[in-house]
Amino acid sequence: MSDDVRNIVLGVVAAGISAVLGWIARTYLWKRKLRRKQTFFGMPENSESLLVVNRDPATAEPAVHRFDVFALLELSALIKDCGAHAQVVTQDAAHQGFGERTEFCVGGPGSNRRMVAHMAAMLPGVRVNVDPEPGPDRGAFQIGPERYRMDPGVTEYVLLARLTAGERREMRPVFLFCGQRAITNQAATRYLARNHERLARKYGSNSFVLLLKVINSQAYGPDVVELVEEVTKAAQTPLPAPAPRGSHRAD
Repeated sequence: MSDDVRNIVLGVVAAGISAVLGWIARTYLWKRKLRRKQTFFGMPENSESLLVVNRDPATAEPAVHRFDVFALLELSALIKDCGAHAQVVTQDAAHQGFGERTEFCVGGPGSNRRMVAHMAAMLPGVRVNVDPEPGPDRGAFQIGPERYRMDPGVTEYVLLARLTAGERREMRPVFLFCGQRAITNQAATRYLARNHERLARKYGSNSFVLLLKVINSQAYGPDVVELVEEVTKAAQTPLPAPAPRGSHRAD
């Protein structure tokens, strides 16, 4: 075998070894990334998850707002990426506990009974004005002592929460997307899809509650979202009971 042929053979072998090592490295990194994602969402391969669908409060008929449908599609893609399966149930048919499988609950307390139950149990420091009458406080959030009013289409708020209901390692999280309008629910699901790696690095398997602001949705839709602040402590600290109406001081 001449030196030229030997050099060619050695070059081919070296290239083959490099390609195999590169493939192994990429596969390892991809699997590690997938495991981190599955751990954050509590959805190992072939596990079951729950998508709780709210109703459109603007109609008397059972219906889902189109932006909430888009939110469900965003979540379905995340579930599929984890190799998990989803069961879709309506907000008035989810008669089961939490922690056995990952749950994604979409919609504020005005359109989702399941959200009402979760907030009462796990977010006692949050109140949402669900009064249907027009007014400056319609849809407003109160989180601890702070109040967040919306300016429809201009400035709107949404809570994105990852909550666990126990200390057991196998307990699955509940993800809440509680927005002042349907488009903010989609904004929160899109924010989660884009930032889950950063959130997983920061919070791991711990609970968190984020207050997000959706800016100029009438022009930019659900795409321009800012993190206002993390409000976990305030959201989980019970608010003082409101004073009863008609109360007065005794003379």
